[in-house]
Parts: sequence; C-alpha cells; structure tokens
Amino acid sequence: MITGDLKSQVDKIWDSFATGGVSNPLTVIEQFTYLLFLRRLDETQLKEEKKSAMIKKSIVNPIFTEEQKELRWSSFKNNEPQAMFDLFTKPMVEGLSVFDHMKQVGAENGVFAKYMSGATFMIPTPRLLDPLVQMIDKIKMEDRDTKGDLYEYLLSKISTAGRNGQFRTPRHIIKMMVDMVQPSKEDTICDPSAGSAGFLVAAGEYFHEKHPEYFHDKTFREHYNTHMFTGIEFDNTMLRIGAMNLQLHGIENPNLIGKDSLSESNADIRDQFSLILANPPFKGSLDYDGVETSILKVVKSKKTELLFLGLMLRMLKTGGRCAVIVPDGVLFGSSNAHKQIRQEIIENHKLDAVISMPSGVFKPYAGVSTAVLFFTKTGTGGTDNVWFYDMQADGFTLDDQRRETVANDIPDIVTRYHNLNTETNRLRTDKSFLVPFAEIKANEWDLSIKGYKEVVYNEVIYSQPSIIIEDIKTLHNENKLKLLILEELLNG
Repeated sequence: MITGDLKSQVDKIWDSFATGGVSNPLTVIEQFTYLLFLRRLDETQLKEEKKSAMIKKSIVNPIFTEEQKELRWSSFKNNEPQAMFDLFTKPMVEGLSVFDHMKQVGAENGVFAKYMSGATFMIPTPRLLDPLVQMIDKIKMEDRDTKGDLYEYLLSKISTAGRNGQFRTPRHIIKMMVDMVQPSKEDTICDPSAGSAGFLVAAGEYFHEKHPEYFHDKTFREHYNTHMFTGIEFDNTMLRIGAMNLQLHGIENPNLIGKDSLSESNADIRDQFSLILANPPFKGSLDYDGVETSILKVVKSKKTELLFLGLMLRMLKTGGRCAVIVPDGVLFGSSNAHKQIRQEIIENHKLDAVISMPSGVFKPYAGVSTAVLFFTKTGTGGTDNVWFYDMQADGFTLDDQRRETVANDIPDIVTRYHNLNTETNRLRTDKSFLVPFAEIKANEWDLSIKGYKEVVYNEVIYSQPSIIIEDIKTLHNENKLKLLILEELLNG
C-alpha cells in the first residue's frame, strides 16, 4: 500500500516536471521512468559488487566499468547541476553520455533495457534535472511492493491528466476480472493490447496475494519470470512504461512484443495462450488490408472491438479462457459482423458470463457503457447457460468525481461467479441470473442484459390535478405572507 509520504514525494516530482516545462503526462512518466531505471542500474551493480567482495571474485559482465564510474547514479547525483546535465547530454565518458550508456546496456539487464533504442532524453535544463535526481534519490524503494505501488501511483497520473487518449482501465475492475478467472500456476497469460501492462501486473499480484507458497517452487519462479506473461503493444512509449511496470512488480523477463496485434506481422501467434485478459481499444476502424486474414474469416469487420475478439479466439489454446472488456454495442449491435462474432463465441465456443457495467466506470474521461465477457475457446461449442450480472455499483460514485462509496457489487459478483450452482433459482428481476443457450439463439445472439432482465415497476398514485393546483396556491400564499412579515421586520 502506497503511503501518504510516498504519494507526496511523487506529487512533488510531478509538479517539478510541470514547472520545469514538461507537462505532457506521458512524457513526464517516460522521463521519470528513465531516471528510475538509471538508479536501478546502479543499485543492481552495487549488489553485485557486494557479492563479489564477499567471495573475492570480480563481477562478470558489469553494467559499468571502472572507467564509467562517472555515469553511475551514485556518482553523478553529487555533481553540480550543470556538470550533471553535461553528463546526460554530452559524450563525456568513453564517447558516451549517461543516457547513451543507459540505451546500450542490453537485454541482459531486463526487458525494459531491451526497448530503449527509441528513448529520448527530454529534461530541458540543469535546473530541472538536479532536483529531480535528488528527489528520486530520497525515495525508499527497498521492496517489491513499494516499487510496484509507486509506479502504479505514477501511472494513475495518466488518467488524472486525461490527455492523449491514454486512459488506464480502473484497477479495481482489472482485479475483479483476475479474481473471477483465478489464474493457475501453469497458465500462459497474454494481453494483446497491453498498454501499461495493468492486467499482467494484476495477474502477477494475484499469485503473491493468493498463493505466496508457489514462489518456493523453482519451476514456478522460472515460469513466472520468463514464460507466464506476454504483452503485445505497438506504441513504443507504452511498451517501455509497461516493461518498467512489470519489472518494478518483480516480473523480470516478461515477453513483450512491439507489434500491431491485428496485423499480418502478428499472424504467427495462434493457439498459444491459456488465458487472455484485455481491454482492447474501442471505436477504432481499420482497413481490411491492415487486418490479418484469418481474423477477417471469423469476423468480417473494420471495427477494432470486434476484430480483437476474433484475434483472441485465434491466440487462445483450445480450453483457453478469456476475460475482455467490450463496449455495450458489441452485445446488441445488429450488423452482420456483430451477430457473426457473437454467434461464433456462443455457438462454437463456450460463453460463460456477461457482466454489464454502469456507464460511469470509465468516467470522468469516457462515459461509454461497457461489459465484461468471459468465454472459453472450445471449437466445439459448450454454451449451456450464460450467467448475466447487472452491476449497478463498483465502489465509486458514477459521476466525474468518482469518490469512494459503500455501494459495491464487485464482491458479490466474484462470490456468485464461483458458485454458479446456486444461481439456478435466481429470478430475472434479480441482479444476476442464468439465460439458456436456446433463448439467446432465438434472440439473434443478443447479449444485452436488458433483453432478458425483468423490471418491476411500482405504481405511484398522485393526487388529482385540481388538488395539486390548490396545494400550489396555498404554498404561494404562505410564501407571500412570509415575505410581508420579513419586509416589516426589515423596515422596523
């Protein structure tokens, strides 16, 4: 849990960027991330140096040579501001600047280093760089939880800023989805629109929270750190941010792929993952030429929200599960493509659940109504009864303020999902209920909860209009009298 002191430190650094002329939220996070990485590189070598001193052997493949000492965090942080800035911007040591050296440390220093080739140093002045380095140096980052919480808080600034169309999926919604699918220790987990890697981080945290004993097993640790997590993202800035987010949460070598998931360049990834968690982009439109052909065979559309569903079916292994956020239109859209993808999932695979979420979940930046689909790839059907839940509260107000509230359906959703055998007698007037395959098929594969839920209306009896008019007249006369009394009082 991030403390108030840590939040305050991050807030001060964020404000320093703004007053120093760097106001784009993504640029701030990216530059902040580079400085965190520079500190991490030095701390990594310091640990290796301590180990080598104990066993009296030299370090194999050091990050910094003896001649590169000036490029280390522990060295340059003590320089005068201009001297430090020169080290960042000019080739001062062996033809390298601090930033040049960081970009060429190589993939052996983690997945973040692998994607550094396009990194650009954008801190404009010594007067800004020096206080940033000093403030970051004071942040205590000894354990995995603190590092992860710090970075999550930093990423929350993206939604706070709300620019560039970069909005995070609310973390409590991601956690709900992860708690519902309950990842297994053997799972291979993918997010094909990874962004800041929030879904992958949440899946990793699930194991730390629910199954800490797994980490005593060497085989699991190796799987966790290398093969369990895959993220695909075509935006290089988000790829680097996602890589740092994963590393700071203790996932050292996830598989991050810099590609457009829907394109032909990603066509080789199929039948590969046992679990997909995602919130793919809504409302996008692509030309058919930009979409891999096998996806178009499943769903002939230009809409990204439909194409991603086809992509997920392609990428899942048989028996693989998927939890994905979709805009409401996917549930009831009447185009051939909408019906095609819904029929494909319901008839040829196994649709498990539809969670209808209130439209305020993505506020203040998007008011779109959304739902979460849970399905399993079978290739042979298997949909029997689909579980619907009408989420009315997610623990926050549904206005632009999004203040925390007591009303919260999420614990009930998770509990009921894992006890579907108790849902058979629920009524269509309840928040959750089961709908049989035949009924959905007869309803042209419509998955909108409004098509199945029964609403009970309570009769309200109002007075006759003549009585209401008399009441209004009485109130008017009373107000008139009170005004006269007030006027007399004021006039003495």
